[in-house]
Amino acid sequence: MTQEQIKKILNVGVLLSSERNLNRLLEQILSSVMELARCDAGTLYLLEKESLRFCIMRNDTLKTYSGGDGKLPDLPPVPLTPENVCARALLEGRTIHVADVTCSPDYDFSGSARYDAMTGYHTRSMLAVPMRNRTGEKLGVLQLINAMDESGNVQPFPKEMALVLESISSQAAITIQNVRYIRQIQELFASFVRVMSSAIDERSPYNGSHTRHMAAYGEKFLDYLNARAKKEGKEPPFLPQRREELLMSIWLHDIGKLVIPLEIMDKPARLLPDQHKAFLHRMEVIRLLGEIETLSGRRTNLDELVQETRAAESLVESVNAAGFVTDEKLAALENLSGKMYRDRDGRELPWLSRDEYAMLAIRRGTLSGKERDIMQSHVAMTDKLLSQICFSPELSHVRGWAASHHEFLNGSGYPKKLSDDEVPAEVRIITILDIFDALTADDRPYKPGMPAERALSVLDAMANKEGKLDPLLVRLFEESRCWEQAGEMIKGEK
Repeated sequence: MTQEQIKKILNVGVLLSSERNLNRLLEQILSSVMELARCDAGTLYLLEKESLRFCIMRNDTLKTYSGGDGKLPDLPPVPLTPENVCARALLEGRTIHVADVTCSPDYDFSGSARYDAMTGYHTRSMLAVPMRNRTGEKLGVLQLINAMDESGNVQPFPKEMALVLESISSQAAITIQNVRYIRQIQELFASFVRVMSSAIDERSPYNGSHTRHMAAYGEKFLDYLNARAKKEGKEPPFLPQRREELLMSIWLHDIGKLVIPLEIMDKPARLLPDQHKAFLHRMEVIRLLGEIETLSGRRTNLDELVQETRAAESLVESVNAAGFVTDEKLAALENLSGKMYRDRDGRELPWLSRDEYAMLAIRRGTLSGKERDIMQSHVAMTDKLLSQICFSPELSHVRGWAASHHEFLNGSGYPKKLSDDEVPAEVRIITILDIFDALTADDRPYKPGMPAERALSVLDAMANKEGKLDPLLVRLFEESRCWEQAGEMIKGEK
């Protein structure tokens, strides 16, 4: 064996230990062994159920290469029967040499013959090497065709090459199995993340599709950014690893909501249910006390009292679930909070309690300051929960990105009040997706969903007037129309 061949063998070993993309690995395995064996064509099959599936095909004479882009060759699988030379090699666990397929009656070469008839190619010598992992599990076959001599003439494969290829095949099988294991672990983790995210959304009848929508929008937006960069002759900004890391951050960004009380997360009105019930009961008590006073002759204006209590109920109902409380309504609430009545024991009590007034006087939304602090604590809890996960180096930013999705460029966000360059591009994207879906969602208890164009105007104002969002990313988000592209994907998942 020449020094050059030894060098090639060592290079194959380095390749097998470094590549983790299965498709590229398969392509490079076939290319390397073809170069080492100095042959003209080859096929790499992987075992799938009871047949060998074509994965990578290469023919230098015909200049045909398929499977390297991840799209499988459009050929029917080879049945796992002894008549097929590649199948027998795997079934019997041995390397099979065929010096000349035209003079070998032991195998079925009808497939090769049909291929030769269609292409004008001439298959002669063949070498089929099985691939098995360390436990003997069958994985696939390397099939090499037409070994070439120094002058480019077809010759049988040298016998000494078989041992070399068997060694490489064994290493390749172990590497393929390891890559599969890694991919299975990644898929297991990804599915676990999706389950956890679904569990968060399913806790509440409101907000039940938020994360799923964000992930769908995110996928389409990142694809748009990549395609735009490619069109401009630039490197795509979100290559597979960075793209996966960002999408994982989206799936996990609200995991901290697992510990937020549902009465806060699902609060559709300013008053808590018990407070609302207590107020209505109090109005009924006041009316009943008025009836008693009327019957005893101590009151003569019962109708006026009934009208006042009904007006109080109407005021509270109008304010309780309103998106915004006007100055006029606040003044009416303050006036109501000053009204008093006497119970049967003679105690003087307010029509509207101090706590009820404080809740109803919330200007915007349904949460009090204390409740809002609890709600906002979900990002700190997201960081705490994700700190318990041992992320791989490829996902090392997930925790930080997910826990920062409420930070703004002007430093007014939370929990750390980051600003400008402290907020990575990935976090800026998650924040835009989060706000857009929150604005357009039609399943929130405290507001109707906005039309997309109005939500885009809000994002534009937050970017260009308030300085909270990245103006360029907001503009690109609007250009992408990613929410429209993601619509069918979201419908298909329901």
